[in-house]
Amino acid sequence: MSRPPSALRQSSLRQTALADLEGLRRRHRDVFRPSWRRRAVVIGTLALVVGLAVLGMVRLDFSLLRILHGLHRLGEFAGMMLPPSTGGRFAIFMTALGETLAIAFLGTLTAACIAFPVAFLAARNVVPNPFVRFGVRRGFDVIRSVDVLIWALIWINVVGLGPFAGALAIACSDVGALGKLFSEAIETADRKAQEGVTASGGSRLHRVRFGLVPAVLPVLASQVLYFFESNTRSATIIGIVGAGGIGQYLTELIRVLEMQQVAFLVLMILVTVALIDLVSGRLRRAIIGGAAH
Repeated sequence: MSRPPSALRQSSLRQTALADLEGLRRRHRDVFRPSWRRRAVVIGTLALVVGLAVLGMVRLDFSLLRILHGLHRLGEFAGMMLPPSTGGRFAIFMTALGETLAIAFLGTLTAACIAFPVAFLAARNVVPNPFVRFGVRRGFDVIRSVDVLIWALIWINVVGLGPFAGALAIACSDVGALGKLFSEAIETADRKAQEGVTASGGSRLHRVRFGLVPAVLPVLASQVLYFFESNTRSATIIGIVGAGGIGQYLTELIRVLEMQQVAFLVLMILVTVALIDLVSGRLRRAIIGGAAH
């Protein structure tokens, strides 16, 4: 069977390249010469990472034997969780789950509303003043560096226990993260629409309003949806420290070893997060796909 012309052509080119390989090595010795400095850097970096990992294991008293010896205890907990049970408090658990979703929704929405206008001050293509951008960006960094659990403890001491403190904690934590992501999306936005607005006689404000905002809005909406999905889990965690929601019941039931009810709460959280992930994923694809068309 004869080979197709394209295959023959590729084979001929490959043979020509192999035949000329020695010539290439002679003409470009510097390119083919191994870089011992680069190899030393790679080996040194790997050695540093491995050394830090070993040091961390030693300092944290990491032991596989302790894990193996504790597996039977883990099996006991798993056995205590079966079968999952509501304990006659299904309505209470559903109310707490709704409270958790409300905390995540209000916290995410508040953070997005605050971060959206402030992010323009951190974008290079909107604010040319480097000092303003530097101040806003470092402000985002400071807010983002404090974990949501720490924010929850702070707001609990300010406004008291309950879901209000939880929503404020999520809002504060997300302002820094969303502000950073929003500003990066604004900086990388397509400039064609902005240039069209400017060419038609629009001012800088018109360029931002009609050229920049419509281009970045689908991306920002997609990011907000993802944060809402993530904050549903965060709202569960901060409930453990008294910020309301289903996490408050979760920690109480763990303390009294009501593991069957704990298993039911965990299943509720898993199903809820899975449904939110499914819905938000479809919404993100619809938003981005609609913007592309």
